[in-house]
Amino acid sequence: MIRVLLADDQPLIRSGFRALLDAEDDIEVVDEAGDGAEAVTLARRHLPDIALVDIQMPLVDGIEATRRIAADPTLAGVHVVILTNYGLDEYVYHALRAGAAGFLVKDIQPEDFLHAVRVAARGDALLAPSITRRLIDEYVTQPPGVDAAAALKELTNREREAVALVAQGLSNAEIAARMVISPVTAKTHINRAMTKLNARDRAQLVVLAYESGLVTPRNQ
Repeated sequence: MIRVLLADDQPLIRSGFRALLDAEDDIEVVDEAGDGAEAVTLARRHLPDIALVDIQMPLVDGIEATRRIAADPTLAGVHVVILTNYGLDEYVYHALRAGAAGFLVKDIQPEDFLHAVRVAARGDALLAPSITRRLIDEYVTQPPGVDAAAALKELTNREREAVALVAQGLSNAEIAARMVISPVTAKTHINRAMTKLNARDRAQLVVLAYESGLVTPRNQ
């Protein structure tokens, strides 16, 4: 059962998402929050698999809520998915840097929304290749960061190769095919890279890969 926490300051929005999620046999909504501070409190209480967090809320916004969840070791298993009305914007990028596993636009089709929740619950980043390219083109094209580049030195050559492919939006199966290894081995490389880089999930690997200069937009 995938356990979901909803955080949005608009009750009507929460009700719509809840009705959609509760209709699924493998998903349950454990609670609802009206602001970011409440979302963090309820995440600690329920330890959901997914926290669907609106990016703009009163008191504590979605970015700060994401940062607090990501910084709490007891919430390591909580995958934050940002909800936004506006698609890719500066706030989404800041949320990804804060620790979000991905983001969804609120006008997403119901079947795509349900699929995305299941993808996030598996620990995969909600960053399709097209979204990755836009994200990088708009927000991560500055010169490589020294700290990020230094962190990558901890990786083996194969781990760096796997991270670069993650940054291009490839799945484990696609990475395995590209590297001519098994999907299990590909997943192992990715998991080890996440541990060494202290990355919560694949979305964080994407940010680190581009900020370090391991991958650049022209490589896409």
